[in-house]
Amino acid sequence: MKQIDVVALGELLVDFTPAGLTDRGATLLAHNAGGAPANVLAMLSILGKKTAFVGKVGQDSFGLFLKKTLVDSGIDIAGLTISKTEHTTLAFVSLDEKGNRSFDFYRANSADVMLRREEVPEELLAGCKLFHFGSVSMTAEPARDATLYAARRAKELGKLVSYDPNFRSALWAHRDEAIQAMLAGLAFADVVKVSDDEVELLTGCRDFSEGARSLVSGGAKLALVTAGEQGTWYASVSGIEGHIPSIKVDAVDTTGAGDTFLGALLSGLLDYGRDLEGIPEQKLRRIIRFANVAGALCATGRGAIASMPNREQILEQLEREAEG
Repeated sequence: MKQIDVVALGELLVDFTPAGLTDRGATLLAHNAGGAPANVLAMLSILGKKTAFVGKVGQDSFGLFLKKTLVDSGIDIAGLTISKTEHTTLAFVSLDEKGNRSFDFYRANSADVMLRREEVPEELLAGCKLFHFGSVSMTAEPARDATLYAARRAKELGKLVSYDPNFRSALWAHRDEAIQAMLAGLAFADVVKVSDDEVELLTGCRDFSEGARSLVSGGAKLALVTAGEQGTWYASVSGIEGHIPSIKVDAVDTTGAGDTFLGALLSGLLDYGRDLEGIPEQKLRRIIRFANVAGALCATGRGAIASMPNREQILEQLEREAEG
């Protein structure tokens, strides 16, 4: 049985992001590997963790590019299915003046949506320490069934389960359907990360601290609400709660910043061990601060995986912040 630190399941796609203008003023687009679960694994791999991805891409040039990206990132692809009948999902990213992004997806009946539960390798779930998933793979069947099956099975096997209910309104036919599907994922989660845009959607709370506490009351052992430059609010089942400010950076592209944060956070939690209930407050705050810096540094470059910092860069930034 393979020994893997983290297995993640979900979407793997190509992000087309703005990359300047032609001489005639037309927008140039760069294609980058995307998909939140794969991004999380990439950051974990950078920090030295053994990772594996479960998902599906098309047997087209984009799918082969994504497969190579996973391999180059040190991510095990035993759970990657290459489809001969479905195309790889494409996403076109628009950025505002602050680097915040919006998405247009070309995804109907594409490969990642067509992942089936029988394509989820049992041996990967059995051999990992932590299973991670998101909600984008729950927007349609059969991937929704495959996602919830894998999360349930990981829980049954006694694994830590991490969940990112990543809301993309363009991917859901109805808002209520999205809420119900994302709430279904919470039933299996030990660690939950939501953004400032998602916390009220899932908890009804506008206050970030209250929202984090609500997620813990619902069953999570650790809940985090990320709010970009405002920092991160957190609450744990042991009663620890608080806020860690972010650092100021010149953001160019926030694509993947939240995934980078989560990858760095999970790496720190795995370094500590499985007992999330017993983690000391100062240790938890150091882990979150490290993750905040990782996410902020990612936003200073274009593309998610291409802009992820390594451990040395994160520690150097933390030292500069301490000196300042």
